[in-house]
Amino acid sequence: MDIRKIKKLIELLEETGISEIEIKEGEESLRLSRHSYSEPHAPKYIFQPQAQIQPSTAAPVRVEEKKHAEAQASSGHKVCSPMVGTLYTSSSPDNPAFVTVGKTVKIGDTLCIIEAMKMFNEIESDRAGVITAVLGANGDPVEYDQPLFIIE
Repeated sequence: MDIRKIKKLIELLEETGISEIEIKEGEESLRLSRHSYSEPHAPKYIFQPQAQIQPSTAAPVRVEEKKHAEAQASSGHKVCSPMVGTLYTSSSPDNPAFVTVGKTVKIGDTLCIIEAMKMFNEIESDRAGVITAVLGANGDPVEYDQPLFIIE
């Protein structure tokens, strides 16, 4: 088959809106289609998140603490996580937390550590002030740009 004929057939498909054309000339055949047949019968899956069941012990207290901290967050400076990882409030389980509510911090003071890909990253205060809220607990997973502390 001549390439010029094929080009004309493609133009005909585009002009007329025909979705498919098949031509046979002797032993040669050509099928042109506007549809993709790479996965004609591929099932389509739609993700529907299920409600997570929260444990009944200590969950209401934690929710109330977070609501209280979020209410305070509107008035103070938020220190947010610069990465996805695991939050650690102290350098080891035996040591006390770097900061607690009411502690005065200076610029550069370590607030917590975030473990990401087996690397431990110290998160430092970018503002001097008093810690008014700690929004994460030791061992909690954190997301990028998630508020961790409120400084006033």
